[in-house]
This record gives sequence, structure tokens and C-alpha cells, in this order.
Amino acid sequence: MDARQLKIAAAQAALAHVEDGMRLGIGTGSTADEFVRLLAEKVAGGFNVQGVPTSERTARLCVELGVPLFSLDDLPELDLTIDGADEVDGALGLIKGGGGALLREKIVASASARMIVIADESKLVDTLGRFPLPIEVAPFGLTATRLAVERLAAGLGLSGEIVQRPDKDGPYLTDGGHFILDASFGRIPDAEALANGLVAIPGVVEHGLFLNMANAVIIASQSGARTLLAKD
Repeated sequence: MDARQLKIAAAQAALAHVEDGMRLGIGTGSTADEFVRLLAEKVAGGFNVQGVPTSERTARLCVELGVPLFSLDDLPELDLTIDGADEVDGALGLIKGGGGALLREKIVASASARMIVIADESKLVDTLGRFPLPIEVAPFGLTATRLAVERLAAGLGLSGEIVQRPDKDGPYLTDGGHFILDASFGRIPDAEALANGLVAIPGVVEHGLFLNMANAVIIASQSGARTLLAKD
């Protein structure tokens, strides 16, 4: 199977967890897109679901394919969120935000009773950090915020380039109107300490470390899809 076929395989396995009538958080990214396409086929056949998208990109695809959408204010408590990830470690810790939707993704996941992550085997790592960590920040005081992140990282023994994510017409803007700093720290031995430290920086809106949030991760490989479960 090629990369897209692996993503479809993971999405198909996740779809088996979606029950008729569910209030469903719908993630963002290329693997989540495949899930939306499969979900739309079921909806067209009469399957009932109430979707809450984690990004404007996902919302556009759902509208195009006929998946019913609601806001999180309409449905503040969700049964399940299906989303992708940029990295997954053995404890089901995640790095997310490569697509720029980390804030909304984390809000939706936190409003859900369960979160299932779908990914191909290339996303599995022993220790988080191979993928640059996205950090969503307020435009005001950007330099001060970046320096604070650098000081925090140094105190945790982390180093590496921290760059503002660009877009074709200037800086990348999230759906919430924020900037993103991509931090290439490499291995992050203590992801929890980094997560706690980032939250304490006033200019940081959110970070891409999703720790103790995923209940299960479906990993697609050439040998099929397997499910990793969170340990109690």
C-alpha cells in the first residue's frame, strides 16, 4: 500500500467505532480527510451523525461531501473525536498541529468523552520530538514570547531552531488569527515538563503536545491496521 492507502486503512478502522447518532469531533489533516470521505459515504446511505469540525478546512470538506455540521457551542459535549497526529509515542502521547489547527483540535478533543487517533506507521516514535513542535502564539509580543520559549527549552536541556511558520503571502495565520512557532527540539525526554512550561508563558495560546488525551491510536501498516490502547 502507498501512503494514501495506509491513511485510508486507518480511517476505515476508525469508522467502525462511530455509532449512529453520535456527536462526533472531526479532525484535521490528510488522514482525517480520508476519514471524512468514508464518513460521507455512510451519511449518504442514511447514517446519522452530528459533526463538529476542528478547522475551517475540515468544515469545507464536510460541507462539500454532505456531512452535517454543528458548532461546539451547539454541541459542547461530544461522544468521540477522530483525528490524526504528526507523531505518536508508546504512551499515546502526541504531537499535533502540522496542519495549523492545534488549538481547535485540543478544544474539541477535550470536549469529547473519547479520542481515537488515526495514523500510518511512519508516525510512531520512541520519544516525541522528531517532528517540529508547533506552538500557537499571539501576534502581540512575538519576540518576547519566542525568547521565553527559548529560555524554557534551555532550562529543560532542549535546543534547536524555533522559526515562525510562513505562508505564501507572509506569516501563517491559524483559524483563530494567531501565529505558529515551529520548534525543532529533537527528542523531548520530558514532554510533560515542556507542556506545563509552555502553558505558563502568557504569549503562548496553545502547544502541540497532546498528552494523556488519546484513548486509542489506530496504526496502519503494510500488514494491516492495529490498535494501541491507552493504559489506565
